[in-house]
Amino acid sequence: MKTYVVGGAVRDRLLGLPVQDRDHVVVGATPADMLARGFKPVGKDFPVFLHPETHEEYALARTERKTAPGYKGFVFHAAPDVTLEEDLARRDLTINAIAEDESGALVDPYGGRADLERRLFRHVGPAFAEDPVRVLRLARFAARFHDFALADETLALMRAMVAAGEVDHLVPERVWQELARGLMEARPSRMFRVLRECGALGRLLPELDRLFGIPQPPAHHPEIDTGEHVMMVIDQAAARAQPLPVRWACLLHDLGKGDTPADILPHHYGHEERGAKHARAVSERLKAPADCRDLAVLTAREHGTLGRIGELRPATVVNTLERCDALRRPERFLSLLDACACDYFGRGDGDSPIASTWPATWPAAARWRAALAAARTVDAAAIAAAASDDKARIPAQIHEARVAAVRRLPPSAD
Repeated sequence: MKTYVVGGAVRDRLLGLPVQDRDHVVVGATPADMLARGFKPVGKDFPVFLHPETHEEYALARTERKTAPGYKGFVFHAAPDVTLEEDLARRDLTINAIAEDESGALVDPYGGRADLERRLFRHVGPAFAEDPVRVLRLARFAARFHDFALADETLALMRAMVAAGEVDHLVPERVWQELARGLMEARPSRMFRVLRECGALGRLLPELDRLFGIPQPPAHHPEIDTGEHVMMVIDQAAARAQPLPVRWACLLHDLGKGDTPADILPHHYGHEERGAKHARAVSERLKAPADCRDLAVLTAREHGTLGRIGELRPATVVNTLERCDALRRPERFLSLLDACACDYFGRGDGDSPIASTWPATWPAAARWRAALAAARTVDAAAIAAAASDDKARIPAQIHEARVAAVRRLPPSAD
């Protein structure tokens, strides 16, 4: 019985990164051997155990055989005669197929260390094509290790998997899980670029895929391309360390531009309402959490209005606050402002003078925060208590009081 540390822990140590979790492979043991040593079984499909003291995962060395389409169509074989090399052969990328024994010596039968030095994503072998989740995982790794390149042969294999319909078997929950994790990486745009390059984005998120190549007015969007704009916006969200709901909202905020009639391009009149419908549909299809779904719908619908606060009358400002439920849910409204700030800064072509003249913060945000604070000074309960017999007038009186409070704000509130 021999134990090895495998996968991400070895990879990250070699890259000089903090090691978060340590997974182990046990060679030459049976489930009975593990139980006799106090390990606790947790695996359902194959033998995985928790160490009695550290609670780290220990899996028996195993092989697998494809029996059906999709990512669940496998039969696993775990036995004392399965070698470490056979276990590593079933892993996705060479950089994840390096093991370390108890003395610290590396076992690297597939060239993972060399690929780390070359900053290269390369699949271990043909078994990669048997699990469509690996397409998503590789794209997620690209968002984390954004200076790594994708091997030509691996890209070709991923394209073949997409063409064979493998990614069509992915269940929404697993797609969401991988997309959510990728969005929280340092360069989320890389995940979607890899998915697009292999053709998987058009299968998993066609509403996003079709934005590439759709033009926008160059006066406001020097980058022109709508898909490129969205990639810049989600990278802004990552650079500003925004939480997942904001990053998801940034990803979906411009989906309505995919429906713009060709005869009015590069303008996108009315894309906000169309985008809100798409944001809801995509979120529900992928079973995104309610906070992610609701903020995405809100951002798609309102980002155009929020950017024009300097042109809005006080009554329209209050209408917007009420429509966004900002008075009851101010924290969500502030998240909406964060998403819109990422939209504001996520543009430019690299040579545009716009970037050099941008302020440090989104100018509209301070105005909206001031307007929300002013509207919240209105004592709705007091107005209701002082109302005459005409109770139907109470909502209008509260609204009017909020408008008056916003009107009193100085012009320099931003």
